[in-house]
Amino acid sequence: MATHDRLRRYMEEDLGSCQDDEFEQRVEQLEALDAAVGDSIETDVEILSALANETRYKIVRLLEAAEGELCVCEFAPLLDVSDGAISHALSKLTDAGLVTRRKEGKWRKYRTTRRATALLVALDGARESDR
Repeated sequence: MATHDRLRRYMEEDLGSCQDDEFEQRVEQLEALDAAVGDSIETDVEILSALANETRYKIVRLLEAAEGELCVCEFAPLLDVSDGAISHALSKLTDAGLVTRRKEGKWRKYRTTRRATALLVALDGARESDR
């Protein structure tokens, strides 16, 4: 396999030689790394892709800044998108576990989850570390 050939060449260059047992041991180590991160990748990508849209990201930021709930109707004056787009965004955020919703009469109210708060704190910290 070409990817294995490239790894073998790298190891030969890095170590000065590459025995079959060293090579196989390294492949096993790499496969263990892949197994360790493989289970969470799909969930993480779903969560990150939910935030990778300006409308959805702004909704999460607004909810976090509100320090409580906001009604779905309160987003319309703040976002330059249709009511359908707001509903779709809130659905995607809910599916990703970033917001929760509850129904109160005919209104739906939303709030951030601890997951969303943790991500926002991490993003704020990453932004601060660039300075």
